[in-house]
Amino acid sequence: MGEAVEIFYPNGFSKICNGTTKNQPPVDETRQFDSWYEEEIDEDLKWSFALKSVLYKGSSEYQDIALLDTKRFGKVLVIDGKMQSAEVDEFIYHECLIHPALLFHSNPKTVFVMGGGEGSAAREALRHKFIDGVVMCDIDEEVVNFCRRYLTVNRDAFCNKKLNLVINDAKAELEKRTEKFDIIVGDLADPVEGGPCYQLYTKSFYEKILKPKLNENGIFVTQAGPAGIFTHKEVFSSIYHTIRQVFKCKFLNQLLRFYKID
Repeated sequence: MGEAVEIFYPNGFSKICNGTTKNQPPVDETRQFDSWYEEEIDEDLKWSFALKSVLYKGSSEYQDIALLDTKRFGKVLVIDGKMQSAEVDEFIYHECLIHPALLFHSNPKTVFVMGGGEGSAAREALRHKFIDGVVMCDIDEEVVNFCRRYLTVNRDAFCNKKLNLVINDAKAELEKRTEKFDIIVGDLADPVEGGPCYQLYTKSFYEKILKPKLNENGIFVTQAGPAGIFTHKEVFSSIYHTIRQVFKCKFLNQLLRFYKID
């Protein structure tokens, strides 16, 4: 019996093939998997996940989409070759994104979620019984539809009467709405130039469209990409510098000075 040879493709799928190399110990076949997903984290770092199956793989009008059923992390949503969330631990990201703002606000009643097509941000907001309504606005109907179908953890959120699901560009939707919101959340992909979310990270958008849609004492929170020692310059620093030109961020300023992040 030969060794298992892993054949990988950047940010994609791979197969494990049986080789015939001599002088190698037998491979434990119970640990062999037919297919893997691999993603590059840095130029010298990649991670890979053994798959049970590929539930969906295709392209919408806006992005490439895959929904994978992994051995270790359950269902995983991948958009444009980047893992967005995993069933087993996505709650960590979404709880941090939603609950601090809702708990800090003195009386939040209305929430507007930009993006959030998988439904997890809306799910966490709807845990707060005092919320009157959540608007979830995502541009990609195909992503929303297959998340509604496959991500059973969010099924109750999608069926909640307090959820107003809108398929539209969040910028256009906020622009045309007359009401204001207590909380506005950016649960968006990173601002890749030319991507569908790029315009939702600009100073002009924050200043002229988003900020006027916040009620007095309203709170805006957004995901801002990785913020590690070596990765914060990818998008985090630029998003932070843009936001602080429009909003007062006293705590964030103190935190970033402490960690010496520019």
